Amino acid sequence: MAETLLFNALREALDEEMARDSSVFVLGEDVGQYGGSYKVTKDLYDKYGELRVLDTPIAENSFTGMAVGAAMTGLRPIIEGMNMGFLLLAFNQISNNAGMLRYTSGGNFKMPMVIRGPGGVGRQLGAEHSQRLEAYFQAVPGLKIVACSTPYNAKGLLKSAIRDDNPVLFFEHVLLYNLKENLPDTEYLVPLDKAEIVRSGKDVTILTYSRMRHHVLQALPALMKEGLDPEIIDLISLKPLDMETIGESIRKTHKVIIVEECMKTGGIGAELIASISDRFFDELDAPVLRLSSQDIPTPYNGNLERLTIVQPNQIVEAVQKMVGLRV
Repeated sequence: MAETLLFNALREALDEEMARDSSVFVLGEDVGQYGGSYKVTKDLYDKYGELRVLDTPIAENSFTGMAVGAAMTGLRPIIEGMNMGFLLLAFNQISNNAGMLRYTSGGNFKMPMVIRGPGGVGRQLGAEHSQRLEAYFQAVPGLKIVACSTPYNAKGLLKSAIRDDNPVLFFEHVLLYNLKENLPDTEYLVPLDKAEIVRSGKDVTILTYSRMRHHVLQALPALMKEGLDPEIIDLISLKPLDMETIGESIRKTHKVIIVEECMKTGGIGAELIASISDRFFDELDAPVLRLSSQDIPTPYNGNLERLTIVQPNQIVEAVQKMVGLRV
């Protein structure tokens, strides 16, 4: 076991998969000699050369379209978005091309491509650099969407995503790159379609993902001090949702709280509530409670920025309310 930062875990995954399969290559802005904005591709240019670590112009629609064509011909491109918000410029290529070509070609073309990069609310990055795109792409057929939250699942998920024959949107949070964790020395993979039970409990099911996993864990000591026993589930897979794991938890706790950094209107939490109501309504003892970001562009001001997203004390209050300890 070796202690590894999350951005280095991602780099290890890229390095291992590029060494394993010569069809894997990386492209994006500043991924080459500079090593990527958050150093996920550091030294890969020197090791694999300019044909497998391609610096691109600032033209997301163009190089995403090029990656779609490369995937159609049998290569396995990995796009790094310098910031995931910029990939809105490639929405057409991701949705109309990457997401649909395997279907519209009658299966004649596979689409083994990964689109990854930093997103989420950072520290005073401004509205355009604080986007959470998971909800934008949730409705697009043909895409898989995952959100890593620890160095361990970041590495295992990225390796699985690279090997998958479908387009995978791979969300990393800008404030999690320096997380540390001991990783196995041996190779491992993490499934793209499974949630992780972070903590088993019996009082309430807390569904979360990405950075909010850590806000929930920060709230845990205060909850345990009051004798509360929450079950914490990291969704990891945002499309498809792992409703089997979620359902097993709901049948045990009969109460659900969703904690997300996504916006409330049309967010991942909204889809979760609909899916839970469709499948497990009779198991619920109370309406599902949703804690989401404010429906506003993220302010640059640090204090205002903090107020737009869910904080650990709000999670504590929500659990107390759900179990009847707070009116």
